[in-house]
Amino acid sequence: MTRDDKYALVSKLTEDFSNSEGIVVSEFKGLSVKKLEELRKLAKEQDVKVQVIKNTLANIALKNANKEGMELKDTNIFIWGEQLAVTKVAAKFEEKNEFFVIKTAHIDGEVCGVDKVKALSKMPSRDELIAMLLQVWNAPIQNFTIGLNALKEKKEQTA
Repeated sequence: MTRDDKYALVSKLTEDFSNSEGIVVSEFKGLSVKKLEELRKLAKEQDVKVQVIKNTLANIALKNANKEGMELKDTNIFIWGEQLAVTKVAAKFEEKNEFFVIKTAHIDGEVCGVDKVKALSKMPSRDELIAMLLQVWNAPIQNFTIGLNALKEKKEQTA
């Protein structure tokens, strides 16, 4: 990789990291290429970005994006994007693959550990919350119509 390529990569990563709500750093040593493709496919479905980045370049980009504090060692794969989507992708993939281990994350302006990533991954997404709310709003109307229908059938039987 030439110096110009590195500058271009760091500037692109800085912009991406600045615009992302969550960044998860994971170890992937031992994963096959097929498994990494599964991770990329899962991430693409959630509109999340995944990339293996050298630690020195990642540190520079994170520093430029004001998201410092994560300790980067060994080989790492970075997952970034909307915070709930990132945590869901990382946690779901970690459950299925023993070689994929979440190390650290930067969420909501602070460095956090694996526990917070897993806790956030269990939270419902915005769409799921809207669906729950609509279901709650719809329940009284639905129960009322069921009651009216039962009353109608009872009156028909007695007549």
